[in-house]
Amino acid sequence: MSSPTIGVLALQGNVREHLAALTASGATAVPVRRAGELDAVDGLVLPGGESTTMSKLLDAFELLDPLRARLRAGMPAYGSCAGMILLADEILDGRPDQHQLGGLDVVVRRNAFGRQVDSFETDLSFAGLPGDPVHAVFIRAPWVEKAGGAVEVLAAVPHVDVAGDAAGRPVAVRQGPVLATSFHPELTGDRRVHGLFVDMVRAAA
Repeated sequence: MSSPTIGVLALQGNVREHLAALTASGATAVPVRRAGELDAVDGLVLPGGESTTMSKLLDAFELLDPLRARLRAGMPAYGSCAGMILLADEILDGRPDQHQLGGLDVVVRRNAFGRQVDSFETDLSFAGLPGDPVHAVFIRAPWVEKAGGAVEVLAAVPHVDVAGDAAGRPVAVRQGPVLATSFHPELTGDRRVHGLFVDMVRAAA
């Protein structure tokens, strides 16, 4: 499959940026707001945004159960920031009415890096990506508190002075066809994470 069709969940968040990054990485990128649109894609990106709001919108647009079913059936998915929270099996500091999609055997701490004013940038060594370190932008981001045995940690915050409590925390993980990052590669112009996901979708097909 030379150009897989990859959807971007278009309920909230950096939808246009992900669509552009996927297109630049060789995919046919389409917004997804309805179950019928979800049925037509080979993989799905869940963008950053506000995870509790996105959870409610999944309900309102009747996408929650169809999306859970596609994930259980093995559809590749990539979640950035809020998308990571939604894909996690368990979250800390979430709301009791917040829905989880599952797919990643991880425990994620919501807003771990703090409020908007506590946004953070650093360079990460990212397993499996050639070239220079990945410049990562964290905005009210989660981190992984615990990862199951089937989860591969691809990147963790380096032990630098500005990292504080984030030092050593996993911020990019993969479990089979599901990829997640705490940070926003769609904001930096570095297409390597999106390229990795496009390759994952091709392999699954």
